[in-house]
Amino acid sequence: MDLNLKDKIVIITGGARGIGEACVKAFAKEGAIPVVVDRSMILAYQLTEELGVGLAIEAELISIEECESVVEKVISRYGRIDGIVNNAGENDGISLRHSPAEFVGSLQRNLLHVFAITHFSLEALIASHGFIINVSSKVAETGQGRTSGYAAAKGGINALTREWATDLAQYGIRVNAVVPAEVFTPQYEQWMQGMEDKDDFLKDLCSRIPLGERMTQPAEIAWTVVFLASARSSHTTGQLVYPDGGYVHLDRSYGQTRKS
Repeated sequence: MDLNLKDKIVIITGGARGIGEACVKAFAKEGAIPVVVDRSMILAYQLTEELGVGLAIEAELISIEECESVVEKVISRYGRIDGIVNNAGENDGISLRHSPAEFVGSLQRNLLHVFAITHFSLEALIASHGFIINVSSKVAETGQGRTSGYAAAKGGINALTREWATDLAQYGIRVNAVVPAEVFTPQYEQWMQGMEDKDDFLKDLCSRIPLGERMTQPAEIAWTVVFLASARSSHTTGQLVYPDGGYVHLDRSYGQTRKS
């Protein structure tokens, strides 16, 4: 199936690793030109060199000025922007027990740049009738405990997805979000290395994921993103899509009742 993404200029924040890296590779495979925005220029450059296509931009997205600079560099290089994948962010563990200043810092790392990059890209997106895809998290709906900043940011992203879809429909701009749950990224694997019972933890977690009793792979998130970006999803906007094996919305007691 031709997704009509050839030569589309797509900004992907946090694009050098994990879900972002998978998105970069998926867009490149469809003939798009990914702009890899990441704080690690080495990883971003290595990725574009590996793919033989795209642009690597080093940026610390907590800076509004650097967000604006990213957009300026893309316009200067390509003359247009066809889409944005707002993926950058981290589950930083800022909880109610942290200070208000630390909470604001978490919002800066996880939410403010989503608005800023999109704001500075708006005229270009209007000109191209482009798309916006926001990468959210199941934490916005399920909670996790001890991660107020990240949960608030992702809840805000869900709200902005619907707000922007309403606001920008007049320009033919589609705005959607993907909501990952348990995704087996290299970062997730590294996080588990500190666990004494990591094998039991993973087995228990997977037992609660109805479809296949396994974690989602980054590529499965990426292909959902690419489809939502494509002309094959031309009448889809304002949606929160859950490529999570049924983890969030199917019965959470699945693991305890499936054999009864």
